[in-house]
Amino acid sequence: MTAGPAPKEGAPLGIIAGGGPLPGRVAEAAIAAGRPVFIVALDGFAEPVVVAPFPNAPARLGAAGRILELLRTHQCRDIVLVGPVRRPSLLHLRPDAEGARLLARIGRAAFAGDDGFLAAIVKVLGDEGFRVLGAHEVLTEAIGPRGLLSRAVPDAEATADIARAVAVVRALGQVDVGQGCVVQQGIVLAVEAIEGTDAMVTRAAGLSRPGPGGVLVKLVKPGQDRRADLPTIGPRTIDIAAAAGLRGIAFEAGGTLFTDRADCVARADAAGLFLLGLDPHTGEAS
Repeated sequence: MTAGPAPKEGAPLGIIAGGGPLPGRVAEAAIAAGRPVFIVALDGFAEPVVVAPFPNAPARLGAAGRILELLRTHQCRDIVLVGPVRRPSLLHLRPDAEGARLLARIGRAAFAGDDGFLAAIVKVLGDEGFRVLGAHEVLTEAIGPRGLLSRAVPDAEATADIARAVAVVRALGQVDVGQGCVVQQGIVLAVEAIEGTDAMVTRAAGLSRPGPGGVLVKLVKPGQDRRADLPTIGPRTIDIAAAAGLRGIAFEAGGTLFTDRADCVARADAAGLFLLGLDPHTGEAS
């Protein structure tokens, strides 16, 4: 694996783990680079089978005091936030005393969109003495590159749908709503909100028109802090896109994480889908 940033005084890398396989992959990459890790496994999100091979302890999302205590006890100074976490309502968050204090510091951002909230979390962690790294800084080989990854190639109609989707996703990102949408024959079938990409694609399947299938586009939000919540594509995303009748997926090159790129490409090729990395500045493939 590609080595990440140099360890800070040899201290373990702290990983605050949400769902999916990426927390484990970040841990593997850090260990391969000679750095120990410690995982704070968020209750209800982190998958036990993913975190079990590594030193870890559970913590409730609202228990900020326990999370900070665990990180400090294990001498973590650099931390990574990785894996999807569905933000609960404040009613269900049940913050502990430290969590309430931090929420007060976050202020209005706690009620804003996900990017504003996560950016505030990153700032607060920095104020508490931690350095927050992006998962992509540790797991560099997981970043999707520019250009075509698959055997299938988008035709002129799919290319036009990609351009339409890029404009829509950028507009959504400006107001901190979502990172993806599905477009078919110029028609926006669905946009991503709180439900996440997979649920959005499944919803789009019931709205599809006769004729050539649509495309899924995922982009980083304009101005997004890349240390948290980068767009992510996994094998399940490919399978759901294929089941929904989509013709392909386009993503922001250099700003999208693949949980298992080789498997994603293999599944896309088996389903006849294209996988295309877009230029982050122009939104085009070339």
